[in-house]
Parts: sequence; C-alpha cells; structure tokens
Amino acid sequence: MKIAIIGYGKMGKEVEKAAIERGHSISLIIDLKNQSDFNPGKLKDTDVAIEFSSPDAAFNNIMRCFDADIPVVSGTTGWLNRMDEVREACLKEGKSMFYAPNFSIGVNIFFKLNRELAKWMNKFRDYEVSVEEIHHIHKKDKPSGTAVAIAEGIMENFEPKDNWVVDPEQKIEKNHIPIVSKRENMVPGTHIIQWDSEIDTIELTHTAKCRKGFASGAVIAAEFIIGRKGFFNMDDLMQL
Repeated sequence: MKIAIIGYGKMGKEVEKAAIERGHSISLIIDLKNQSDFNPGKLKDTDVAIEFSSPDAAFNNIMRCFDADIPVVSGTTGWLNRMDEVREACLKEGKSMFYAPNFSIGVNIFFKLNRELAKWMNKFRDYEVSVEEIHHIHKKDKPSGTAVAIAEGIMENFEPKDNWVVDPEQKIEKNHIPIVSKRENMVPGTHIIQWDSEIDTIELTHTAKCRKGFASGAVIAAEFIIGRKGFFNMDDLMQL
C-alpha cells in the first residue's frame, strides 16, 4: 500500500515508521514547506492519505485529497464543526473517510467501557461524573478530541447529562460534564473519568506511554479503508 502522509510533525513521523514496519511505502510527504506538491498529480501514485495536521488545516487537506479521489484517514482534532460536510461528501459523492479522535486500540476499548458504565449509572444517580485530560504543552486544541469523545459517550448513555464545559471556574449546571484540561511537559496523553459520590469514587484511567499506539492504529485504519466507500470510525474497525 502506498501512503501519503499529510502533516509531518511528531505524529506524521510516527506514522511513517509504523507504515514501513507493516510493509507499506510512503508515496508523498506534505508539510508546510512543500504545499505546492499537494496536488492531484503528486497524489496519483497514492492509495490512501493519513492526515495529522492542525485544526485550521484539516478540512482543506481532506477536501484536497477527495478532489484527487484519495481515501483519507484523519486523526486531527479541533475542527469537527465541519465534519458534516465531510460526511456528506462521503455519502453523496462516493468519497472515503476514516476519522477517529484517537486511533489507540486501548483508548477505543476505554471508550466502550465508558459508554457501558454510563448506562449502568442511570440507576445510581448519587454519583457525579467528570473528565480530566493531561497532554503535552504543544497540543493546540483544548479539550482534547479524546476527552470530547468521552463526554459525548457519557451524554449519549447517561440521561442527566446533555452538555460539557471545559475548565469550569464556577459551579457548573447539573446537566453539565466538567472537563479539566492540563498541559504538562511531554505527556503523550492521559484521560481520567471519575464518578464521585459521598460514599466512594470510581475512576477509569487510560495512560498512553508513547505515540506508537496512535500511529499503528492509523495505519491499520488505512488498511481497513482501502476498497471501501463511505464514512468510517474505530467502531467499524474494531466491531465494538
């Protein structure tokens, strides 16, 4: 499989290593320094693009790949207000997109545990839920896309909550899930879900040790999307 890497920061470099380890080749690398190479001609020998860029660039990067009829795997967060446009292009124009806020297999098992626990908690309303995420100081979006996905998983399954608020400074509304975002040193990513009552506290924690799990998951998603049309996510891949 020939892979174009869109965005060649720390994640892009990890994707390159993971792709080569799995026997694939890199057809094109696009970064800020060579935007002129990001065109259909240069993409003609590409089977799939893996996109880890920035919130302000992600949507245009995806659409440029679609213009060249190249399937896209994207893990960029912070731009989801335009996701409906991407999904529509997939469903109405036959494009192919795989999106995940986090490609780690462990995190996606964590998502599943979060949703199931939220369902159970409908019977135990004495608990209040909160989310905390800790990332490296260079992460641009806040809260993390993973933390937002966790909050959404709770809201879909726990009736009292229908919104979330980041870094609340005052008392929050009963229907809100507080998300505390911290930026510390070079932490790859830690997410903590806490259900707290006067009697006890239940915590689910996922701690990433390095970026390798994110990168290898993105390459596995690229393998999955080849030959498929439409919009896909990690539930499709993992059948959770």
